[in-house]
Amino acid sequence: MTRAAASLVLVALSSTFTKYVPKSGQRIPQSLSRGWGDQLNWAQTYEEALSLSRSTNKPLMVLFHLEDCSQCDALKQALAHDDEIQRILDEDFVVLNVIETVDQNMSPDGKYVPRIMFVDPSMTVRDDIIGRYSNRLYAYEPGDINIQLKLLFHL
Repeated sequence: MTRAAASLVLVALSSTFTKYVPKSGQRIPQSLSRGWGDQLNWAQTYEEALSLSRSTNKPLMVLFHLEDCSQCDALKQALAHDDEIQRILDEDFVVLNVIETVDQNMSPDGKYVPRIMFVDPSMTVRDDIIGRYSNRLYAYEPGDINIQLKLLFHL
């Protein structure tokens, strides 16, 4: 994780002007991305994501959203069009996006969206990685992409 953190800081300080293409080459867009990053390999279920996280020893990023949510759409556009974050997610994370859930374990401070939670490979929700709002701990906005999320992705 330290190497990933160092590379994230360097990435955050530098800028790229090319579209991110995974090391394995151009991927076929999958419906699981729901527009959050067609080049990423999205897990299909929470169980699959946890298994991948354990087997690859990569942290899991779980993104909760709704299809008809203006804040979700704004965050989606910012995240999906940021090549640096797409590269980091592809190389250093297991990713899962979920249309809002009723699972109380994944809603520790409420059922708001968009919400991003991080789970380490030992299956522990990282409650120390939170957004800037005291009443919505896991909420992030498009403006957070350039500062907060890029720093967080260097766990």
